[in-house]
Amino acid sequence: MAKITLFVILIYSQILFSQIERLKKPSLFFPQEKTQVLVVGSFHFDYPNLDEYKTADSNKIDVLIEPKKTEITELVEYIKKFKPTKIAIEAYPNWNATNKLREYNKGGLRNERSEIIQLAIRIASETKIDTLYSIDCESLIDDLVNSVDSNYFKKLFQDFDSKNEDKLSQMYLDLHKYEDELIKKINLLDYFKYINSEEYHKLGYGLYTVGDFKLSDSRGADILSIWWYNRNLRIFRKLQEINASEKDKLLIIFGNGHASVLRQLIESSPEFEFVEFNSLNNR
Repeated sequence: MAKITLFVILIYSQILFSQIERLKKPSLFFPQEKTQVLVVGSFHFDYPNLDEYKTADSNKIDVLIEPKKTEITELVEYIKKFKPTKIAIEAYPNWNATNKLREYNKGGLRNERSEIIQLAIRIASETKIDTLYSIDCESLIDDLVNSVDSNYFKKLFQDFDSKNEDKLSQMYLDLHKYEDELIKKINLLDYFKYINSEEYHKLGYGLYTVGDFKLSDSRGADILSIWWYNRNLRIFRKLQEINASEKDKLLIIFGNGHASVLRQLIESSPEFEFVEFNSLNNR
């Protein structure tokens, strides 16, 4: 009897396994070859202090002076392992990035501290890429303020000023302060690996779900959707408009605040493959 029972169990297990085996992964319905995308989240080398969090003067570095000058070269060589074919940057079209690339190729702009110059344009020049894609844009709120009753938005944005007592917001502030102090102590490449890690990007995404996001009546959620999240959705749309093929390798260099949202969009996209920054030594 025991042998018969065992036999029945084995037969049932084989039938069940066969049924499971026939299930197709959802991803198999979509292209298996995708455009590879490397997002390099960066701090702003020239410290324009346009972001909400401001870097203290004592924590600022100069990328044109040693040892950071040599570290920039190491960082550039590391990113070049990706072998990009197209480069997109955090700039508006009227910044005329391709013209600036031509100027750089003639020896100009070498003393500009912007990460666009020191990373994107330098990499484009050294890899013989002749075009840069400026994919930054304004958010929906900028359009709405100019076309809808502005009093509505004044009320909506009331108290959306980061002046809250949320303990989680303070923890993010502590993380940012730690980063600022860290950048002077370690090699730039190690710093970029730290701020472009999966763990960091996921926590960076979480930043937008605390603090003023918790304002009453879902105001924080409404603000985030028409402001920051919308801006990154528009940036992603501009990325799609580059019309890269599955053979292309897209390098995106943006402020790291954008990287967490862009990571989520790219990882979920059926047309792009997100490449981990920390994986380039394996290529």
